[in-house]
This record gives sequence, structure tokens and C-alpha cells, in this order.
Amino acid sequence: MRDTNKIIYDFFTDDDFLKISSEIKKAEKVTSGEIKVSLKEKRNFRERKKSIMELAATDFAKLGMGNTRDKTGVLIFLLLSEKKFYVYADKGINEKIEQKVWDEIRDKMQEEFSRGHFTGGIILGIREAAKILQRHFPIKSDDTNELSDAVEFG
Repeated sequence: MRDTNKIIYDFFTDDDFLKISSEIKKAEKVTSGEIKVSLKEKRNFRERKKSIMELAATDFAKLGMGNTRDKTGVLIFLLLSEKKFYVYADKGINEKIEQKVWDEIRDKMQEEFSRGHFTGGIILGIREAAKILQRHFPIKSDDTNELSDAVEFG
């Protein structure tokens, strides 16, 4: 049941979460990479001095994304109270794909977010990430879905 006191519902509806999960499932049909979306409402006291990248890295580890077979996880991490986000890729991806590629995806997402299209921005990010991952990490015959496609809430 929806908690109307949560900031998350200022940005998304329950239906939006289903759309995002569906887009992840679709994206992972063309790549061996794993994509996750994680939404965090606000920092806790211990996190107050961490950068958005450090928060994303912590969430990446907490979600077990570094445990994928080929180190091909991509996390789209949003810190809602500060309207910040980060696209964090695992080392298997970073060995083949430069950071500027993720920065370009970030910039496209930011354009959507600035228009108030939060779900659209995330879906655009998933689609762009899937294109990159498909090129460098195509689906394998023995591929399994290693991580849940559901949106995570931190």
C-alpha cells in the first residue's frame, strides 16, 4: 500500500515502477548485462559527506551487483531529496566502455528529468544502457537473470 508521506511519490506512481521493471526485463533480453534502478529518498547521517558516486557504489555493493558472473552490472541510482543521480557500471563494463559514454547517458537523462519526466528519464537511461551493453556484452546462450528487475528502494 502506498505511503503518502514518502517523497518517492512526489516523483513516481506505482504504475511507473511497473513500467521501469518491464523496461529492465526487455533490455536484459538483448544483453548479458544486468541493469538495476535504485531510488533513495534521502541520505542518512553517516552518508552526509559522501559524493553521489560513493552513495551509488555503496548501493551497488549492497544490492550484490558486483557478484554477477561477468561483472556487467549497471546501476541507475537516484537520490530524490537532492535531485541527484548517478549511472554506476561494474569493472567488467568499465574495462571496455569509457566513463564519457555513461556521462552522455546521464546528460540525456538529465534533460528528461529537467522537464519533470522522471519515469521517462529512467526508461531512456535503461534503453541507452541496453544499447551499449548489447554491443559489448550480447546475450549468451546460457544467460540467466542474475538480479531482480524490480525497482529497489533504499
